[in-house]
Amino acid sequence: MPKVEQPLTDDSIKVRQLSHYQFSWVAGDPAGPGTFTLQLVLDEGAWEEVLTVDAADADVLQDLLSNTGTVHYDVARRTLMFGVTPTGS
Repeated sequence: MPKVEQPLTDDSIKVRQLSHYQFSWVAGDPAGPGTFTLQLVLDEGAWEEVLTVDAADADVLQDLLSNTGTVHYDVARRTLMFGVTPTGS
């Protein structure tokens, strides 16, 4: 058996599955640009992350998130990973 570092905590889990997401837009200074944020709810609420994205990224991410059945998020690297493909496919 491999030895697992103890105690195993929420902080020791590096990759989580995306359960839900929500885009928000925050107004900027008057006549200035606003800011898009993307809230990620991971592992049914065990972890949450909020990302700041520009309008172009928000558009692409919305397409990817709405068209991909399984999405994972690497907490340490702040990386979204879209889809799961079996080897040999």
